[in-house]
Amino acid sequence: MLAGKGFSKVYNLTGGIKAWNKEVAVGAEDTGLHLFSREESPEEAVVVGFGLEVGLREFYLSMQAQTSRESTKALFGKLADIEILHQERLVELYRDMTGSAMTATEFSKKIVEPGMEGGLSTEEYLQLYHIDYDSELEVLGMALAIEAQALDLYLRAAEQSDNHQTKKVLQQIADEERSHIARLSSYIDQQQDLT
Repeated sequence: MLAGKGFSKVYNLTGGIKAWNKEVAVGAEDTGLHLFSREESPEEAVVVGFGLEVGLREFYLSMQAQTSRESTKALFGKLADIEILHQERLVELYRDMTGSAMTATEFSKKIVEPGMEGGLSTEEYLQLYHIDYDSELEVLGMALAIEAQALDLYLRAAEQSDNHQTKKVLQQIADEERSHIARLSSYIDQQQDLT
């Protein structure tokens, strides 16, 4: 079942889900689904996704201001910059769907309200993840958890959508989140090897 959803490595966990001690999506089953209606168009789904990327960038920039350690400030800056790449990918997807030549700046004007990836607010994430903002590994772990939350939200939104094309677009955005998780996991592994 998982292999059919794009997971290349599937492990059997002794003890089941109760034995799992890594990142998981949190919250009620409908967390964040208020951002998506069942009837939105594929284009509207991309606009919502763009708003979530904007919100996450703003979150990283606000966290950057809360740390005094220069290397962690730089890490938050790098995470914020990565969100710009994610935004650009969504604008590219929108252009491919509509044939428009819209720029990212023009596209950003379509956003009703920036949100946070995964559908939780900044305050909710900070309550969930009590991290040391001067610890690069803890910051990276939180970023990974937020990306996992985003992947989960897009998959749940795709599952509930009544529009076949929107479902496909949301699954495509989920695949992008999956690649973000893989890159971030690889970066975390590199950082742990250095310690």
